[in-house]
Formats: sequence, C-alpha cells, structure tokens
Amino acid sequence: MKRAFGHARAWAVIMGGLLLATGAAQAQSLRCNDAGVREGDSRLWLLKTCGQPSLSDTYCVPIFYPGPPNRHGVSQPIPAGCLMTDEWLYERGPGNLPAVVKMQNGRIISIRYGEQGR
Repeated sequence: MKRAFGHARAWAVIMGGLLLATGAAQAQSLRCNDAGVREGDSRLWLLKTCGQPSLSDTYCVPIFYPGPPNRHGVSQPIPAGCLMTDEWLYERGPGNLPAVVKMQNGRIISIRYGEQGR
C-alpha cells in the first residue's frame, strides 16, 4: 500500500509541475485603478486593487490519483477530495472586455478575458 501511495504522490508532483510550467508561460494580468494584479497575487490584493466583483462563483474541483494497475495494466483513478476554486467576474466598462479571475488557495491562478463567466 505504501508503494502505491508513493507512485500517486510522484504523479501528483509531476502533474503539478507541468501545470505550473504551462501557467507561467501564459501569465495574464488585470489592470484596475492605476494598479494591477497578476497570477500568483493574493485574493486580498485583488480585492484591494479591483474591489468587489460583479459576480462570483465557488465550486469544488475533484482531485484524483492514479490507482494501482489492474491485470490489464490499466490504472483506475482514485478520488482524493477536491480543491475549492473561486471565479470572479469583473465588468470593466464600455470598450473593455470582461475579465474572469480564477483563484485556488487564496491565490490567482488565471485571468481570462472576453468571457461572461462560462
């Protein structure tokens, strides 16, 4: 059992590293009130800089670890809880695309433009 947990942990670390690497290459920022926020900034800094969002949503993103392979070598995912995620929509006025700021663990993980909170 300990070995399966070790594989799951290694897989989670590798996947997390890949997500961070791809996120860093596509970093976005949002300008509000003569200051800006960017990926990695705190929820508190976002509130101070941009104020309350027009709309917000909180949901739980499921987390899965690979299970041990069956006799055919196929690994079934094992549920391992969830990660609370917030999405805040900022309507930025005429001539500006709306911005959706996504946060996990109190930090901005992405900023998307032109969506109405899909």
